[in-house]
Amino acid sequence: METLVLLIGAVIILVIVFVVWVAVYNRLVALRERLRNAWSQIDVQLKRRHDLIPNLVETVKGYAAHERQTLEAVTKARQMAVDAQGIQAAQAAENMLTSTLRSLFAVAEAYPDLKANQNFLMLQEELAGTESKIAFARQYYNDTVNAYNATIKSFPAVIIANSAGFTEEPYFEIETPAEREVPDVKF
Repeated sequence: METLVLLIGAVIILVIVFVVWVAVYNRLVALRERLRNAWSQIDVQLKRRHDLIPNLVETVKGYAAHERQTLEAVTKARQMAVDAQGIQAAQAAENMLTSTLRSLFAVAEAYPDLKANQNFLMLQEELAGTESKIAFARQYYNDTVNAYNATIKSFPAVIIANSAGFTEEPYFEIETPAEREVPDVKF
């Protein structure tokens, strides 16, 4: 009788451990899939950005033909961003693209006719809207990374995460110092 009670107690404990393991594992899988979805949303917006840039470059080219170096830098940075594989490579390439786009808009400032061009204004507005969508998608991605990373580091999930191969994911961070600076607003 005593052996039967111990056996039943051991079976109950094993069932509880198994149920907890399955629940935690399923939560980790759900978080990983949410993370992949969040990255996919960033990727969609980055592709949209990449598709706008050639039109923007062509519009500027018509007005600022002698600004060839800047136009080539933007084109090269765009191609690097399109070709980037993985989150960290995409992050580095996008930071470079953002920097070269700033140069392109600085060039545009020197050409009043270009700044008044409807096509340029439309493309600039479209790009600004896309940049806002990228920022929102990046924030959602980073929030998802935070939840995922916190979960795989907490007990008991850390045991299951380590045994099932769940690893920490990187944040999509701004590495361009100019983007971290507070803009100088003058009236």
